[in-house]
Amino acid sequence: MTLARPTSEAADANAPRWRPGTARALSVLALVLVGALIPLLGPSPALHGTGEAAAPGTAGIALLRTVLFAALCVPVGELFVNRLARSVPGTPPTAPRSGAPWAAAAGFLAALGLASVVSTGNLVPDSLSDLDVGGLYATRDGRLALLEVNAFAVAGLCALSRRPGTQVWPLAAVIVAEALRAHPPTEHSPLLGSALTLVHLTCAALWAGGLLHVLRGLRRDSPAGAALLGLYARVAAVLLAAITATGVCSSLRRMPPGTVLEQLTETAYGRVLFAKVLLVAAVAGLALWARTRLRRAADPLTACVPARVEVVALGLVVAVSGLLTALPIPIRW
Repeated sequence: MTLARPTSEAADANAPRWRPGTARALSVLALVLVGALIPLLGPSPALHGTGEAAAPGTAGIALLRTVLFAALCVPVGELFVNRLARSVPGTPPTAPRSGAPWAAAAGFLAALGLASVVSTGNLVPDSLSDLDVGGLYATRDGRLALLEVNAFAVAGLCALSRRPGTQVWPLAAVIVAEALRAHPPTEHSPLLGSALTLVHLTCAALWAGGLLHVLRGLRRDSPAGAALLGLYARVAAVLLAAITATGVCSSLRRMPPGTVLEQLTETAYGRVLFAKVLLVAAVAGLALWARTRLRRAADPLTACVPARVEVVALGLVVAVSGLLTALPIPIRW
């Protein structure tokens, strides 16, 4: 008995243990895979029974747009929170490691994939010979697609430079390009639609990316971290109001009030939009829960629990938004 116990203890000591970093990385990977399933598997259920035809490669385009939106949120959120941190006394000088270069690389590849689809007339290319890169300069969508590719490339270079704050300009160019792309000139009052999308996308990127960066930089027993989270929560309330207002206005432009209830159940766009509304409502509830804990809890950092769930829900919102942009729009003027 005396010999078996040390052997057992030695075996337990030599057994592999999960490190917190490994478990966290696996959790992030699992969430990424779940988020990727939404745009990949979403088109078929959304279109089922609507009588609408999906464009070629809808699932792939939805996934690429999801990656593009996520790649936009990360650096925008970092710039936003770093700016907020300057007004919080006692904030540690060392910020969490920036994910902007990796986000720019992912955004560049996603924008490149979307540009390849535009170059073939919005058809999925079967080979490199199908691509017409020169033709991108001849169309409005092609020029916007090239602008996004170049903007992400420049943003990556800025993120690696001594002045990472300069990436705000190429990131702004991506947002403007997305706003213009979503509302072609053939649409009724396209400038109004682009303005609504511009505000909606900017506020969404600040909200999702900002919360992610705040949580990455939080440390235990950090009054400055709690103060920064509280400051972010106050700004996020304004962002949520702007997102809600612009989202409602954009939806009513595409679905007149008299047809909203019908289209929410009978069109693919309406079904996915309804799912997005439910997710945003859940996110708003989590944000309210976190803000209540910030105000009333003995330890304000307990607000991190609902805030982390909120980040996951925001990731799902980004995935649903990517799917929404790839589905046929029921425009009824």
